Amino acid sequence: MKTLLCLLGMVLIVEGIPYFAFPDKMKKWMALIQETSDRQLRVMGLAAMGIGLIVVYLFKA
Repeated sequence: MKTLLCLLGMVLIVEGIPYFAFPDKMKKWMALIQETSDRQLRVMGLAAMGIGLIVVYLFKA
């Protein structure tokens, strides 16, 4: 459980960097996401999860 919480914290740090460093660009990016179809977002989400799964599998402890 400790490892899971540590990983969650690291994800939040990485996810927060663009919002802190480039808030104006993130607002533009969010506007683009609003225009993207649900199907495209689902495909991108599935691809991200697949890549994440592969990375975890390759570098598991």
